[in-house]
Amino acid sequence: MATITPITTTPSSSSNEPLKKNKKQCLGWIEWLRGWFHLFYEFLFQRIMASHLHNPMPLPPINDLTCIVTGSTSGIGLEIARQLAESGAHVVMAVRNTKRANELIQKWQTESAGLVDLLSLDSVAKFAEAWNARAAPLHVLINNAGIFSIGEPQKFSKDGYEEHMQVNHLAPALLSILLLPSLIRGSPSRIVNVNSIMHHVGFVDSEDMNVTSGKRKFSSMVGYSSSKLAQVMFSSVLFKRLPAEAGISVLCASPGIVQTNVIIPDFCYNVGSRSTLFAATDPQISEYCELLKSDEWPVCAYISHDCRPANPSEEAHNLQTSFEVWEKTLEMIGLPSDSVDRFLEGEEVKCRYGQEQQ
Repeated sequence: MATITPITTTPSSSSNEPLKKNKKQCLGWIEWLRGWFHLFYEFLFQRIMASHLHNPMPLPPINDLTCIVTGSTSGIGLEIARQLAESGAHVVMAVRNTKRANELIQKWQTESAGLVDLLSLDSVAKFAEAWNARAAPLHVLINNAGIFSIGEPQKFSKDGYEEHMQVNHLAPALLSILLLPSLIRGSPSRIVNVNSIMHHVGFVDSEDMNVTSGKRKFSSMVGYSSSKLAQVMFSSVLFKRLPAEAGISVLCASPGIVQTNVIIPDFCYNVGSRSTLFAATDPQISEYCELLKSDEWPVCAYISHDCRPANPSEEAHNLQTSFEVWEKTLEMIGLPSDSVDRFLEGEEVKCRYGQEQQ
């Protein structure tokens, strides 16, 4: 089992409020080159860097945990759900393909499956409403589902948002906020967002989240990397907004660069699932997140593919943009700006999607 050791990089700011400065229009050349260096370095050395890990990842006792895993009928999400179920956790598979999920439920004896289409924010809101109505505790939410439509033209969801941004960021953000009542009941609990090393080459303009203004030319690479950076930024502000007494840890985990055409897919997914499983179950994670909060670290905890703490990109430390992304995201997913505070106080919060949440 890997162990947690703090990262030592000095934070860019200790303030919980964004710094006022001129708005960036894109990544600088140095930041861009540094981001690509991170990608190539991980591509070349990730197996060496993670050679200390066991395969499969041994998990601590988790019989009492209830976990929701999105996108859990294929790929890394399937492997995450399988290992959690086989280790005794109650796994809720939040998926689009319920037939496939029910087949896996019979095989693994997981708790249940729920229909969630991340291309429909209404579907996300209704799933959260149904789960909260159980008044049952939720211990781990794993936002795993994501898309990378390599080489495809720009597409939009029926909600009007660029598909990478909606599936990889907006839908998980909505689900995380709406499930806060259940996560509070399950405290200590965790929100684990499956991220990507590619956020290092991402850039987010809060005024152009759909990349339609013409300031930047859209490509699948731009859509994917931007959505993953937005996820880190939103997670970091949520991490700040949740008081320590709420007992909810918020972190991102990178599965590494998964190349199914180079190595056997099952082995690939098994290896790719390790950082997320570690983030979801390791007993030191909560303490580590509390340490970052007490040190006023500007970003949320980030676990690399080798199950060690890592520092997100330099742009992820941009507090001004992070708070702008936070506000814009809440607007896009139909939640009031004070929704987190109101959920923490046990109040009702109206969402534009689905029905009234409590």
